Amino acid sequence: MRIVILFGSEMGTAEAAADVIAGELAAHDVSLYDMGEFDVADLDAAALHIMVCSTYGDGELPTNAEPFAAALERERPALDGLRFAVFGLGDSVYGETFNRGGEIIAEQLNALGAVQLGEHARHDASTEVKVRDLAGEWARGLRALPSFELATA
Repeated sequence: MRIVILFGSEMGTAEAAADVIAGELAAHDVSLYDMGEFDVADLDAAALHIMVCSTYGDGELPTNAEPFAAALERERPALDGLRFAVFGLGDSVYGETFNRGGEIIAEQLNALGAVQLGEHARHDASTEVKVRDLAGEWARGLRALPSFELATA
């Protein structure tokens, strides 16, 4: 099975996390895309999609993720059977909007019938945990889930 990793990043940190996740899952057929350059018509229930998304401004999507989210809203594709996982990035000093970018994408996909696998990772820039370390740990944990094995079989 194919794994499609989409990243939404304002400063490049989510893209770096996506690279680490791709490396951890390299035993599979992994593709990596900028969310702003990915057509929602290419969302495929035969592939596992991993969304790596930062939060920008006051709990908003990064600029390159906005077209993807807008297309989901506008086109409302039926995503029944599509499985996805989310690695979010944010900063807890922003309180209620912490990690909101990843949550927005997850909410949209769920509303269209997709099913989320595993725990929604939430990197906090206010901690000393490096995003690359958490991304690798999260990907290894995702890979160990029974539902991951079913999704990639």
